[in-house]
Amino acid sequence: MIGRIACDLGAKALFPFGGPPHRPFYRWALRTGRIWSSPVRLLVHDEAGLMVSFRGALALKVHIDLPPLPPCPCDGCKGQPCRTACPAAALTGAGYDLPACHAWLDSPAGQDCMSCGCAVRRACPVSARHARMREQSAYHMGQLHR
Repeated sequence: MIGRIACDLGAKALFPFGGPPHRPFYRWALRTGRIWSSPVRLLVHDEAGLMVSFRGALALKVHIDLPPLPPCPCDGCKGQPCRTACPAAALTGAGYDLPACHAWLDSPAGQDCMSCGCAVRRACPVSARHARMREQSAYHMGQLHR
């Protein structure tokens, strides 16, 4: 789909996988004007919360002006539950402790995250309006935890 859109716009499709790595996706997302870094350093969207993910980007040949920036949903979030939702304490303001996350996912208690999705993403009040189907969450967790 991203490749088709790129062709239609005369742009180049870039992906974070399958070929030369294009790793600045996090920085690129922050430059869109609709994405922020959350208190646990996951990307957060004003409508999708922590359920936002990027599977590709479009390299355009022209500059486009972006609409005015809406407020970051984290700024008015009461209690910021994402800060304490990770049962493995793997997602914090200091970053992502991948080994701790994977160890948790390997445990019997980690099966809730494996089947329902990351507890931190689900704790975001904005994410609740964009909840994913359980099967979709399980698929993505399986891809993360290979």
